[in-house]
Amino acid sequence: MVSDGSFQSRQRSTPSAYRKANRSLPRQEQELELNYLDLGILGEYSNIHPSWENVAVSKIKNMMVTEQGLALDTICHFLEEHSQALLFHLYGLILCECSSMEQVQCHLASLLELSHQHSSYREGIALAVGLASTKHLQEVWALLEHLGRTKFLRSAAVSPDSQPSDTNLRWKWVSSTSLLCYGQIAKHIKEQILPWVDNIASRMVYYFSCGPCDEILKSSFLSAAILLTRSLREEYGSQRYKFTQIPELILCLLDILKEEPNFLCTFFRQKVILVVVGLSNLRPGLKPLLKSQILQTCLHSVYRLPATESLKSDSSSLTQAPDVNRLPATEPLKSDLSSSKQAPDVNRLPATEPMKSDLPSSKQVPDVMVLYKKTMRALDLLLQNFISENPSMDEVCFLLQHTEQWLKSDKSHERSRALQSIFLLLQYVVDSLKLAKEAVPSTLGHQLALLTLLWRDKDKITQQHSHHCVFLLMQLVFQQKGNLAEFSQWNKMKHFETNETREWEVKLYHVVKAFKNLTVAQHTQLILTLVHSLGGSNYLRCDLAAQLLLMICEEAGLKKGQVAEILQGLFQELPNIHSQSIQETISKVTMTLGTQHIQEVVEVVLSLCQPSDRWILLLWKALATNYRLARDVITLLYVKLKLRPPRRLLHSTYQARLVSLMALGTIYELLYTPEYRDTIRWAFAGILLGLLTELYYLLEMGLVEGVFDYQEDNLASKPLGPCRTCLEALKGLFWTNKYWEVFADVKLIQGWELFGQLETFPKGVTLLARAMAHYNCEVKAVLGQALISLKSTEERDNIVAICIITEFLNSPDVCQNVSRKVMDHSLNLGLSSRNQTVRALSLKGLGSTLMHPYKVTLLRSKLTELLDSFLQPEFKDILGMMEIMGHLLYLLGVHGIGIASFKIAQHLLRLFTDERAKVREYAIFLFGDVIHYGGKKFRQSLKILAFQAVVPLLFHMADPCPEVAVKAKYTFLRCAILLKWEFQKELFGKLAWGQGPGAENDIFVYMIESNFGSYQQFLRQALMYLDSPHKNLKLAAMKFIGALLQDYFNELCFYLTKDDVIILKHYLEALSHDTDSRTRKFYLNYWDDVIELSQDYRSDCLQHHRDEHHSHNRDHHRNQRRRYPYLTGIVAATIMAIS
Repeated sequence: MVSDGSFQSRQRSTPSAYRKANRSLPRQEQELELNYLDLGILGEYSNIHPSWENVAVSKIKNMMVTEQGLALDTICHFLEEHSQALLFHLYGLILCECSSMEQVQCHLASLLELSHQHSSYREGIALAVGLASTKHLQEVWALLEHLGRTKFLRSAAVSPDSQPSDTNLRWKWVSSTSLLCYGQIAKHIKEQILPWVDNIASRMVYYFSCGPCDEILKSSFLSAAILLTRSLREEYGSQRYKFTQIPELILCLLDILKEEPNFLCTFFRQKVILVVVGLSNLRPGLKPLLKSQILQTCLHSVYRLPATESLKSDSSSLTQAPDVNRLPATEPLKSDLSSSKQAPDVNRLPATEPMKSDLPSSKQVPDVMVLYKKTMRALDLLLQNFISENPSMDEVCFLLQHTEQWLKSDKSHERSRALQSIFLLLQYVVDSLKLAKEAVPSTLGHQLALLTLLWRDKDKITQQHSHHCVFLLMQLVFQQKGNLAEFSQWNKMKHFETNETREWEVKLYHVVKAFKNLTVAQHTQLILTLVHSLGGSNYLRCDLAAQLLLMICEEAGLKKGQVAEILQGLFQELPNIHSQSIQETISKVTMTLGTQHIQEVVEVVLSLCQPSDRWILLLWKALATNYRLARDVITLLYVKLKLRPPRRLLHSTYQARLVSLMALGTIYELLYTPEYRDTIRWAFAGILLGLLTELYYLLEMGLVEGVFDYQEDNLASKPLGPCRTCLEALKGLFWTNKYWEVFADVKLIQGWELFGQLETFPKGVTLLARAMAHYNCEVKAVLGQALISLKSTEERDNIVAICIITEFLNSPDVCQNVSRKVMDHSLNLGLSSRNQTVRALSLKGLGSTLMHPYKVTLLRSKLTELLDSFLQPEFKDILGMMEIMGHLLYLLGVHGIGIASFKIAQHLLRLFTDERAKVREYAIFLFGDVIHYGGKKFRQSLKILAFQAVVPLLFHMADPCPEVAVKAKYTFLRCAILLKWEFQKELFGKLAWGQGPGAENDIFVYMIESNFGSYQQFLRQALMYLDSPHKNLKLAAMKFIGALLQDYFNELCFYLTKDDVIILKHYLEALSHDTDSRTRKFYLNYWDDVIELSQDYRSDCLQHHRDEHHSHNRDHHRNQRRRYPYLTGIVAATIMAIS
């Protein structure tokens, strides 16, 4: 698109066009412009003296009073029929020289009784009144006051709904006439003007405010304001006089400007702006609020005009235009001067003849580009006048502040106009003014940023002007600081920046360097402006803001306060940024800030909002792009986690801002952030101890509200409380770091619930550490951290540490990481603790097999003795025996129990079907411990027993005793891990949280698919439970057998022997006589399948068919089930059949 300022490119786009030698000063140019403002007929007699005037005045002076009165009567009578400017002029001269006050008053009244409807009458009356005021000001003023009161009374008496009469129409135009009269009075009273200025201005404001707001009134007011302004400018004493009504006068002018149409066909805008300029030079100076109103109104009126192309097209469509003064009349003037054939030049006044008509021909309409240039120049004069009145950087920033909305405009021509005005203003300041030495306001940084962001504008002229403006502003900064070296270097850069062969990135680099000369406040404002520009709709501007921000942050030297404000701004803007490239740049900015000020960055980001906010996570992720930075973040969060205030500070308002709780919430969120996964693993030990001690602290402080009010698989239903957050973070630490077995082990034994109370907390830590030791979960690092915590002065640290240490004594890796001497010293240190739990656990640790290896032989010997009694069929206290054996098994730990483990496991397997629920519960749980602690040497033998136990354990998950069902799930998972099944993690999910038939079927699928080809063994184990006295177990067996027959029928045809089929048939035949409806239904549903299996074995051809097809189907079916591990039962079979 062509720039709005392209037509002026030669005059306005280069600095050389505006050197001081080639330009007139703003004040001189204002006077020149004011002198040439067109005033219509008012201007014809304002600045000229007709050749006959001196002769006429001389004759009038020689006339008798009666002769003067007769002449006035005659002229007035003639004017009632015909309007002639010469007669009004002559009437005014006679009144001026008349010595009779009564006669002056009488004939002035007669004059004002004339019609006010036509513009020629209004202007003529005003001219005569102005001439009369030269010597009869008091009388003229009194008469105008009377006229004003009369008009007011008549206006009040007329109802808004009444029909207009001739009398009322006559008074409609009185306001306009009065305004013109006050303007002529201001012109003619000359040296008497100063005492009367406020009175004249107040009456002008009154008539403008109370009159009908039409074009006639506005034009009359403007004409009067022009005459008043000229008079005050010509009066030398006006600069020493303080006026009170100037602000009200200016506000009226601004109201006129606001109602201007959005096109150009007259000089009306230029006139208003120039009059405002003239009035603003008077004392006292304008208040900032009024100046702000002036700037807003004038800028809006000019900048909002359509682009120059549209202005040209609009002007070409106008065949007629209103008079430049917009003083419409119903008939032309009849004057002796109206016979001239040459039309007046609307750009040059005073005119030598009146216009023939209020509506000029199309030839008289000024060129729209001339109008546009003059209007823009008037606006430039306004800005330059303001800065001349107060030559300071404060004033520069004040003026630039009002252009901000136009610099941000989406319309190219509006941005272009604003930049041209700023460029001319700054060029004028640099060339013509010497600014006061004072502190430069911080808003300068904001304005520099706005101008710099236009360096990539689509319009080339706008780009050029934005470059010039930034360089001129920085030049003023260097001048203010008196930095001659920087000023000289900057001047070189100023010439360099015009070199089009260099890339704009190079210019940006040098500008960013120069920005370092700004004050901290200015630099901060500049940065914040860039930050708040990131979320705009203009991609080029947003991208440039991001690049600039990154370059500034990469330059060392940012203050801590700046870092905080940048991060706060980025957080506010993140929801508005949709560009991926800009988001990536913001990540680089955050990382750069973190590299330089990591502690401040972490503190600020923690304080911005709740850790669960999705936008705050983007900042944390950005800090994780650098591995060392990510480590620093986690380390600082760990330090913040340990800032735990006493109970008295934990009231509700403070709690929300508690640093340790914010750090806790952040750690919880980062556990599930992939970018921090490696760092969390690196800091696993510290985070674990930190979370455990934090949880204990929260329990001590009583912050346990809602700790068990959540479903583990639906934590997003409502915000988590502090205690629950800490507990979930503790779980997540294991779940997200591939230590899910530890999490599962504690979960299925219901160990996580122990962390919810102070009384059971040590037991929970003990179970957690026991699982960690078995699965070798970061034993070395956690043990080292625990030994440090044992030396802490905080009891909670000692409790957590001793619980972990005593359990880790059973780990096979402890001896490799810590010497026995160090361990002995640490445990003895625990004996001197004030806490009873710490002392008891320290004593327990000192008595472990690690500290006394000879105990292993004694314990194994004792276990062998107990085993003989345990294997006796009629042993009475079997529960006590299993409890003692479990304890011995735990004490032996990594040393194992040797060959006895196999015998114990075999016997326990038989107890699974015991009628006593407690026996089943203890047997199942102890069986899990035996295979768990059996040791590597006997692992293969234990795997055989574990395989034999999985089907019974599966069934016991439906045991009528809930405790047995829980222990069955726990031991079932331990068997699956020992047997290295597939889908172990998914299996645990179903065991822990699955419910209903869907979860049962999923567990069945995971089990069968992990043991391909074991159908025969599984079927035989299941058939035994068809005789179970417990209906739940019997039903579970029927479901299992039914699923095998339905989903794995082909596999059963291949793997089952003839004897297996006979046994299966025998068991089902026995069910045919069962009275239970569910059993009968099972029999009826699957009896045909069993018959088909038995027939297959009688037919050799079917056997051949089975052998031929199974080699293909076996792998195909297995692969299909692996593809659909979560599809179960009939659904899975259907999908495989279709495929």
